[in-house]
Amino acid sequence: MSVRVADVMTTNVVAVRKYASFKEIAARLRDLRVSAFPVLDDDGAVLGVVSETDLMAKEALPAGYEGHPGPSRLRHRRELEKAAATTAADLMTRPPITIGPYDLVSDAAHLMYDHKVNHLPVVGQNGELLGIISRADVLSVFGRPDKEIRHEIIETVITRHYFTDPGDFTVIVEDGVVTLKGTPENASVGHGIVSEVRHLEGVVAVRDELAYPAAARERQWGEQASW
Repeated sequence: MSVRVADVMTTNVVAVRKYASFKEIAARLRDLRVSAFPVLDDDGAVLGVVSETDLMAKEALPAGYEGHPGPSRLRHRRELEKAAATTAADLMTRPPITIGPYDLVSDAAHLMYDHKVNHLPVVGQNGELLGIISRADVLSVFGRPDKEIRHEIIETVITRHYFTDPGDFTVIVEDGVVTLKGTPENASVGHGIVSEVRHLEGVVAVRDELAYPAAARERQWGEQASW
């Protein structure tokens, strides 16, 4: 099972237009108890994201603050620009980090982790806003039943992908933790199964307790050949 962004995203998204005022944004963030809004152009395409952090610059920077020289000069210039901003277009962070509805939830997780963001706007082919996915949405895949995970491992990974007799393996799944026992055809097949299981939706960890007799024999033959 490959969970797509469309399967877990929220479609009822609150957004603001690029000309929304600072006061309007601040009030809506407070009233709706959210931390950020996608910013849209007149055609509904996502231009950027405006967050509480973007608004905080106006209060956080002291009067007369002009930044500091050095490698962080660009960052301080942006802080000054945000402190002086009055509309969403000036406040927002751009370009936005977005994802498509048919991308994997695991891809969304990587983007959130790499860019240190809590939400991703979900956009269509023309950049139009379709929804939003949060960290909570991403983590929801770990609610997948153990029985369903085990079935996919046996029927899809072991049988269909590696053409291996599932009777050669014991698959145990408890709270998302998978334990694999048995004897694969060779080391390559065994490691391939373990790697694929590790990336299945809902798998928390994999305990590799497989026996690799073929790999041991291959090493032995290699040693004998070198004599």
